[in-house]
Amino acid sequence: MGEASDKSKGAINEAVGKAKRAAGVIADRPDIEAEGAAQESTGKVERAKGAVKKAVKDIIDKN
Repeated sequence: MGEASDKSKGAINEAVGKAKRAAGVIADRPDIEAEGAAQESTGKVERAKGAVKKAVKDIIDKN
């Protein structure tokens, strides 16, 4: 995937994860809360991956 795709997918996973985590807290469902936290973390990693791809691309383009 490209950098924009990784960043977009990451942002979506973060948002969905936050919503799941909140729903788990409200519903007193630790399993849903944990699932949301995991999905949120996945989103953060995907966004970071997109940022790294952009940084590498920028370095390559400068040379």
